[in-house]
Amino acid sequence: MNQPSLNLWVIPLLPLIGAAINGLFGRRFKNAVVSTVALLFTAASLVWAVHAVWTLWPGGDRPYIETVATWITAGSFSAPFGFYLDQLSMIMVLVVTGVGFLIHVYSVGYMAHEGGFYRFFTYLNLFMFFMLTLVLANNYLLMFVGWEGVGLASYLLIGFFFQKDSAANAGKKAFIVNRIGDFGFLIGMFLIIQHFGTLNYADVFGKIASGHYTPELGWGLFTAIGLCLLFGATGKSAQVPLYVWLPDAMEGPTPVSALIHAATMVTAGIYMIARSHAIFNLAPHALEIVAIIGCLTAIFAATMGITQTDIKRVLAYSTISQLGYMVLACGVAAYAAGIFHLMTHAFFKALLFLGAGSVIHAVGGEQDMRRMGGLRKKIPITFWVMTAATFAIAGFPPFSGFFSKDEILGAAFHNHFGGPVLWVIGVITAGLTSFYMFRLWFMTFFGEYKPGAIDEGEEAHAASAPAHVAHTAASHSHGHADDEAHGHGHVHESPWIMLAPLVILAVLSVVGGWVGIPQFMSGGQNHFEHFLAPVMESGPPTSTQAAVPVTGNDTISTHAGPPSEENAGQEWLLAGTSVAAAVIGLFFAWLLYFKRRDLPGLIAAKIHGIYLLVLHKYYIDEGYGAIFVKPLLALSTVVFWHGVDQGIIDGLVNGAGSTSKGIGNELRRMQSGNIRSYAAWVAVGGAAVVAIMIWLGVGK
Repeated sequence: MNQPSLNLWVIPLLPLIGAAINGLFGRRFKNAVVSTVALLFTAASLVWAVHAVWTLWPGGDRPYIETVATWITAGSFSAPFGFYLDQLSMIMVLVVTGVGFLIHVYSVGYMAHEGGFYRFFTYLNLFMFFMLTLVLANNYLLMFVGWEGVGLASYLLIGFFFQKDSAANAGKKAFIVNRIGDFGFLIGMFLIIQHFGTLNYADVFGKIASGHYTPELGWGLFTAIGLCLLFGATGKSAQVPLYVWLPDAMEGPTPVSALIHAATMVTAGIYMIARSHAIFNLAPHALEIVAIIGCLTAIFAATMGITQTDIKRVLAYSTISQLGYMVLACGVAAYAAGIFHLMTHAFFKALLFLGAGSVIHAVGGEQDMRRMGGLRKKIPITFWVMTAATFAIAGFPPFSGFFSKDEILGAAFHNHFGGPVLWVIGVITAGLTSFYMFRLWFMTFFGEYKPGAIDEGEEAHAASAPAHVAHTAASHSHGHADDEAHGHGHVHESPWIMLAPLVILAVLSVVGGWVGIPQFMSGGQNHFEHFLAPVMESGPPTSTQAAVPVTGNDTISTHAGPPSEENAGQEWLLAGTSVAAAVIGLFFAWLLYFKRRDLPGLIAAKIHGIYLLVLHKYYIDEGYGAIFVKPLLALSTVVFWHGVDQGIIDGLVNGAGSTSKGIGNELRRMQSGNIRSYAAWVAVGGAAVVAIMIWLGVGK
């Protein structure tokens, strides 16, 4: 049955129009006009996306493919400019447009007193265009265009305050590190072209679904493709070893952190792996490495989050850790659980970042949690919405994060490859997550407000670190130009244009996970998993319009299936263990940062070496600098600049000029204007001619 045309191309086009209008004419507009343009086109994109999803939903077992034009043709290879809407892209497009619009609304209030107001919203709209292109593309090449585009928008937004060296360097770091990962993505696409002759999802996955391929027993082509795609995802989704750009990206304005580095851009790698699940299902070894990378990233970043004192950097390492959970889910073939956590994480992490921005706004630009405290009575609305987000990310029922995290941990436990080990690490990570998030909660909202002074427990904590480290930590709280402008001399609640998006996100952080209540809890069906089942259990059609899907390879299960009565008790035990880990994390945060605030400093002094190791983030940045950055800078400076550029290229050019100048000087001296000199030269020339003629005659 033919589907009505949805004109999916309009969804990304609308934010692009907003970016073009503000980019070209925004300098002349008042802030109200700039924000109206940005919000209008973002809201229109959201409405169009909701309409497209609502129209297609009744035929939920069939993806909708829309080809606008043929983009690239080279021999037998062709890449269309087309769009693809199925259950997976429905979720992504609604998250991007919905959360993106709320962040746009929040930004109107947050950036009201900043310079470059029109430029900021131009970049935000441009980001929305590229992100929507990425999630709606119907082939890997168009996805890559969006992939590179969000990298560009990220560079522009992170370095928004480009006059600050730290912001400019953070933008360059994000751009370069992402390009390293993108190289792997490119190689993966080349391998797909070599083997399948196309990059279209329908054709690639349709051929796989035809049943001609079986999972590789060893290392082969699909493993190579999977590892290349994984390497691309480690850059965009900030996984080990390419996670180092995301903490520095906190130099951008707080709404940027919420939009790009929590809710949307960093999830692009997760989406790409889930979209490519048919390839990964044929490469068990690649899936094992995906699981290891995700598990390692989750616990590694969580340990770094427990020592940070900058409120935004705590959330940055939390983002890396939660992305690790999503990658872990994909690595154990629980793609639906990974996307479920992607969605719930978008709600509560966007809320946490925007809530942190509200706190920073309230205290006049301060970001060091040691100089906060007692804010729950001064900014009660911000306190309650951040409380909802904190309990959600910590995994307390019935908040959204509990259900998505429990799905991942359950799938990890039942995985054939090191399941119990992955589960244990995941549970420990859940405990650490609860600890550092409630640490943030207690340090920010409880105790007494002490502006300009480090509280007593953390004073000893900081004293155990070298002086330059303590100084650096303190400087973070005053080094962000975007936040300094918000100081008004007293603690105050944010305006409602900032609070309204927080309230909506708080509601979603509470109830957003109810659509994916596990089967053993609800006694029925996991609705979220059931919704994604047509994508994760079947291959896309090979036609260019909606068609009945064909059955894909089901050797590797993408979900745990309905639990029997025998293992329902085990599922409850697993869920209870994850909640217990969250409670333990809450208890220790309460003990150390509320009841006995002197203990953190004492503990840091006792384990001085370990504390410094974690405080310095395991010296990974320093190691990368010594191993990669400095040698590359030396190579580019000594060899390519001084040696090749100055020595060879400039040497040849300058040498040619010097030689021509020397010859010209000698010729200039010959033109003396003296007649006797000219006569002598004529005589010499005549003699030379006679000599040559005689010599030639003798030669004969």
